[in-house]
Amino acid sequence: MKGKAKLFVALAVLGLVAIAGWQIGSCEIANLELQTDLHDISIQLASRIGMEAPNSDQDLRNAVIHKAEEHGIQLGPEQVTVQHVGSGKTEAIYLAAEYDARVKLPGYSFTLHFSPSSTK
Repeated sequence: MKGKAKLFVALAVLGLVAIAGWQIGSCEIANLELQTDLHDISIQLASRIGMEAPNSDQDLRNAVIHKAEEHGIQLGPEQVTVQHVGSGKTEAIYLAAEYDARVKLPGYSFTLHFSPSSTK
């Protein structure tokens, strides 16, 4: 009987670790994908070679929010930073986001804070 109890406890602990690992891992992967998207959006190759007008700050914020939604991340416009450095053909765009992801476990939950940017 003692062996079965130990096995049950070991399986329960292993299950909780797997659940926690899965949730934390999926949050980390979504953050890395969003960071890659921020970098891609900030580059804007088409605008640098004259094919289209540069995006407004609001357009850039909306693009970041849309990309975040694709990864299951909810962002508001106030969580997205858009900065312009330089001007003309040498202008660079810096994008960043600040958000929290909630990890919910049976009987316990905690928050992970993320701040992806186009420069990382």
